[in-house]
Amino acid sequence: MSASNPSPSSPPPASGSPRRWPALAALTLSVLIVGLDGTIINVALPTLAGELHADSAQLQWIGGGYLLALSVAMLPVGLLGDRYGHKRLLLGGIALFGLASLGGAFAGSPATVTAARAVLGLGAAAIMPLSMAILPRLFSKEELPRAVAVWTAATALGMPVGPLVGGWLLDHFWWGSVFLFNVPVTVLALAAGLWLLPSDRTRAVAEGRPAVAGESGAADGKVRVAGAAVPFDGAGAVLGALGITALVYGAILIPRDGWTAPAVLAALLASAALLTAFVLRERRHPHPIVDLKLFADRRFLWGTLIAVFVNFAVMGILFVVPQYLQVVLGHDSFATGIRVLPLIGGLMAAAAASEPLVPRLGARTVVTLGMAVLAGGVLLGATTDLSSGYGFTALWLSLTGLGFGLAVVPATSLVMGSLPDGDTGRGTSLLETVQQLGGVLGVAGLGSLLGYGYLARLRTDGLPAGAADSARDSVSGAGEVARNLHDAGLAANAHEAFVHGMNLVLTACGGLSLLTAVLAAVFLPSRSSRCRKVARVRPERAESMA
Repeated sequence: MSASNPSPSSPPPASGSPRRWPALAALTLSVLIVGLDGTIINVALPTLAGELHADSAQLQWIGGGYLLALSVAMLPVGLLGDRYGHKRLLLGGIALFGLASLGGAFAGSPATVTAARAVLGLGAAAIMPLSMAILPRLFSKEELPRAVAVWTAATALGMPVGPLVGGWLLDHFWWGSVFLFNVPVTVLALAAGLWLLPSDRTRAVAEGRPAVAGESGAADGKVRVAGAAVPFDGAGAVLGALGITALVYGAILIPRDGWTAPAVLAALLASAALLTAFVLRERRHPHPIVDLKLFADRRFLWGTLIAVFVNFAVMGILFVVPQYLQVVLGHDSFATGIRVLPLIGGLMAAAAASEPLVPRLGARTVVTLGMAVLAGGVLLGATTDLSSGYGFTALWLSLTGLGFGLAVVPATSLVMGSLPDGDTGRGTSLLETVQQLGGVLGVAGLGSLLGYGYLARLRTDGLPAGAADSARDSVSGAGEVARNLHDAGLAANAHEAFVHGMNLVLTACGGLSLLTAVLAAVFLPSRSSRCRKVARVRPERAESMA
């Protein structure tokens, strides 16, 4: 496509480039390594406890520090990318991720590992939203859903594969290998990004505006929009960061202290007050960090909510299923990672199916269908009992992955299509932040539900006090007690109790998925109304609307 006479509605010059698919591979490589790192550390925690003499609180913050940094930094990074250049900040995030991985590999104490994990979170906070923000510059509206599907599959693939890779590395190398593994991958992603991704100067020209600081042609270092200097909303950034910090901190404490603990209640109440103040300020600020007006567009509002609900359900599945495969069915970390892959297989099949379905049926129909299939798969999984083998698990995981892909790909494409030119970073940061916080609270809530179901069926009568406490703490603890006491009955009871708790979690996820299907059918804009709306504003683009 020609880049002559650019306007805000013109397709970016990179769209249609023969290098767009290799560029997508570079983006997916970066998000894949983020997904891997988010779960790979879990299998290394017992080794870290032994090698670095880390106690339970330190182990908790090795995971929590990453989550906290990721959640806090993700919100403002989109605005910074819009102003200073998506490619520049994305490559900076990849480089930071690689350097933090190198530092973590040779850390000598729990505190330094926690610090390295926090810096990894900062790098991931730049990678996730900015890699998504670049997609509309690479692909036309017709090809964007396919690109979103590949990007989504890469983010989802990292979660179950992380324990697989981590288990293999720990079986063959020292604990630092789970960090060092990231370094060559980030170097490759950085080199590919430098070579393949469109420059930020190209983006500025496509949007018909002056280059901003960090782009070619801006030498004074000032942030500019349409030639005018724009202040950064520092107070809003602080309010948002503090509110998200309080929310994530409270969620981290919930598994250990419970929902009614004073520290948890104080953190959640503080978060509610701070985030309310943040929203009020952003509504009034002339140049907000978050463009709340995006929620006035039904595509963005309901596409985002559906993506959050889907993420909630999938996070619940990935929270309980690996434990079931390991503890109840007896597989190791590597075998568990392999056995979760039917979920990704279903997602990839849905990615291929959604591309021809959305133009024919419309996003509303496909998303509704996807949520119904997702609900059916999860509710089928909720009928699991101790006699169910892996074949049954593979079946419902495949159905769940199929529904996941059919729902999340069109929903994300709707969100991407609603973002104004020049503000894609702010929009994708808002989407990713809301999804991240929804996932954090979802895991906390579903973890509590799992614990409730487990304890409701567990029988510890007759056990010594210490052994009973260990058995109640987790199904793994119950298994250890059963082995020490040679009590096969306790092991069977603990497995049955865990499956009961898992089924409660899956039932909750299935019920939420059914509710989301209804919401999608009622509130998502129809294909025809969307096209008519765009035709009134931009007749030349109405034909491309799905």
